[in-house]
Amino acid sequence: MLRASSAAFTYPLDIEAVRDPSIPSGVPGGDVLLRFVDALLIGTEPVEDLRALIVDDLGPEALVDASSVFGNFSMMNRIAEGSGIPVAAAAVERERALVDILGLADLVKH
Repeated sequence: MLRASSAAFTYPLDIEAVRDPSIPSGVPGGDVLLRFVDALLIGTEPVEDLRALIVDDLGPEALVDASSVFGNFSMMNRIAEGSGIPVAAAAVERERALVDILGLADLVKH
């Protein structure tokens, strides 16, 4: 979805920024959005500080959008994991380059 939206909005996305925050993502506000996700997932810094930063830098609508996207992905992942939905081998192969860039191959069950 990130790749499709970056193409639609013509942002020069560098997907490796997801793994390495020292790499600029090419998405406006991408650095603070990645920090927000890391704070929510692993507590790297206070979420409240990042909420304020997102509002200051990108506006209140961006905070609502970012929170909604995060919540939706979290929900979809929990449903998939809870119901035992496997990732299809064809999907992994179709996205092989992305799987390799993000180092996800070890997460795929064979």
